[in-house]
Amino acid sequence: MICSSYLRTLIVQVGHIGKPVEGLGLVQFAKSKTIPPTITLLSPDQKLSKYTKRMMATGTRGTIVDALTERDGEGAYSSGGWKSEDGKLRCGYSSFRGKRPSMEDCYDIKTCKIDGKMVCLFGIFDGHGGSRASQYLKENLFKNLMKHPEFITNTKVAISETYQQTDKDFLESEKDNFRDDGSTASTAVLVGNHLYVANVGDSRTVISNEGKAVALSEDHKPNRSDERMRIESAGGVVMWAGTWRVGGVLAMSRAFGNRMLKQYVVAEPEIQEQELDEAFELLVLASDGLWDVVPNEDAVSIAQTEEEPEAAAQKLTETAFTRGSCDNITCIVVKPSSPSSIPD
Repeated sequence: MICSSYLRTLIVQVGHIGKPVEGLGLVQFAKSKTIPPTITLLSPDQKLSKYTKRMMATGTRGTIVDALTERDGEGAYSSGGWKSEDGKLRCGYSSFRGKRPSMEDCYDIKTCKIDGKMVCLFGIFDGHGGSRASQYLKENLFKNLMKHPEFITNTKVAISETYQQTDKDFLESEKDNFRDDGSTASTAVLVGNHLYVANVGDSRTVISNEGKAVALSEDHKPNRSDERMRIESAGGVVMWAGTWRVGGVLAMSRAFGNRMLKQYVVAEPEIQEQELDEAFELLVLASDGLWDVVPNEDAVSIAQTEEEPEAAAQKLTETAFTRGSCDNITCIVVKPSSPSSIPD
């Protein structure tokens, strides 16, 4: 098996961070994954970086280049483009730290040929409580999946088992660490023309078929009726603390890591599958830094305004920032090279 991997870690820094703000109520923490001990905010009287100002100018994008990765001079932003080995798929990605004091998003993009089938894998990993879990997934999840003996013959089972085993492996690797990092994972695995979308947490994947946006994953929120029932059946509680949280702590009901809540916060993925045909126009995978402020339909409409997927990913990132996203923002846009170029 010969694999070529296109993988980049993005750590982007922007703006100047103000002093910690004390005395904020839980309501102000509603969009954070876990309740932080302190909050840092952008100080209004401080100068923003050159790139932040450029991001805030609606419609402005970075220059599209042939290289896999583009970085601005300040290291504030990263993006890139990719094409499958058979030339039938193109993708672009964009990642921006935004207003957060640290970068916890990661992503992975791989293409392989296994048993004569072209395989493409795309993943968004949104860390919380640190970046160790998201970094671990970036380095190991797809590698583990491609080694699964049933990856080609029973892909859905392979994805489910690999997700849960990788979670166990991460927890084992962290057994002597007092941190309790966690991460989402929203992945799209294309085997020939068969698409499998697997999700843990509140990152999301959306497909556009003939102009219609359809979510291929459902966010794992603690107040989702089936998730709440599962958590309470396991002896856990779902509480309101600025937003709905497992045990009053975690604002999602499934995640990798999070050892202290593992009995309730599982890494079992929900998987949707479908065959791609000529109706397929694009995929958007993104962390909730995008989805918090950009509805599914808007994301598809915005991505369709750009021919090149890298430009589309950049535009989505900029749109989320200008609409007020306070989170890290990372997205991947996947397009066929032409309507007739769906992988076999």
